[in-house]
Amino acid sequence: MMDRRRFLLTSLAGALAAPLAAEGQQAGKVYRIGYLTVPSRESAQGVANTFQLGLRDLGWIEGQNVVVDYRFAGSNLDRLPDLAAEILRLRADVIVAGANAAVLAAKNATRTIPIVMFLVIDPVGSGLVTSLARPGGNITGLTTTAGPEIYGKQLQLLRDAFPRVSRVAILVNPAGLAYASALREVEIATRALGLQRQVMEIRDPGEFDAAFVALTTARSEAIFVPADSMFYQHRTGLAHLAAKTGLPAMWGLREHAEAGGLMAYATDLNDLARRAAIFVDRILKGVKPADLPVEQPTKFELIINLKTAKALGLTIPPSLLARADQVIE
Repeated sequence: MMDRRRFLLTSLAGALAAPLAAEGQQAGKVYRIGYLTVPSRESAQGVANTFQLGLRDLGWIEGQNVVVDYRFAGSNLDRLPDLAAEILRLRADVIVAGANAAVLAAKNATRTIPIVMFLVIDPVGSGLVTSLARPGGNITGLTTTAGPEIYGKQLQLLRDAFPRVSRVAILVNPAGLAYASALREVEIATRALGLQRQVMEIRDPGEFDAAFVALTTARSEAIFVPADSMFYQHRTGLAHLAAKTGLPAMWGLREHAEAGGLMAYATDLNDLARRAAIFVDRILKGVKPADLPVEQPTKFELIINLKTAKALGLTIPPSLLARADQVIE
């Protein structure tokens, strides 16, 4: 009697588990994820760790049912094609690509392996996907901004903080895929705000010092640094250079303000990393990338580093401080 009862219970458990296993990953299979991003490991490890935690929350445990192969380019874009090729040789089931250049390298490497992008600016204008609603092909994921209009909002906040500013130095990386669309939007925004823009192209970290000397010589009154992976990697050094000018600066990623920059208006990169893990989870469970619309950030935060403001002798209007989501003191 006991053996028969044990047999029935075992059979029932197996019957219940079978559809669950079919719905999710193959039983016993260890999936491989290639993680490709532009900055160095040192500067981007925090976001990578958040992605891994996001996977764990969804039941994907490193070494048990998934392995993540991390590749960091150290802001050397020329390395990206080789790193993408390495990931392919490791037979990745999904590639997670952070920043436009990394997504492009992955796209050029494969048209069949699913690619989940994040930390990406204007993926449609950059030619990475056909549209947000119907990305097509093997790429889906998340954008860093809700569109190039974000630059207008960032410049407006800079103007709200310092109404007397009329000449703004715009630091841009012309190697970025979204460079052209970003520059167009910045032009529209500065014209609407009555600001004179002084565009300074920086292709390499070795040009940082000269760029800040040039903007001082040009009598700039403020600095605007849009989101860019190279600027992100060197955010601490850039914050130091900006502080030496004594000029107010608006940054395109919150991590710049955390590193000592004056102000930032942006989405949370760690939130995007967690959401990227959700895309990976769905793809590993059988959903095709083409059937997953690209998602935009839904929440933006204004971060003001009051400690930096005081060190520079700058006064932030109380009305703007009251609007800030975070004030660093």
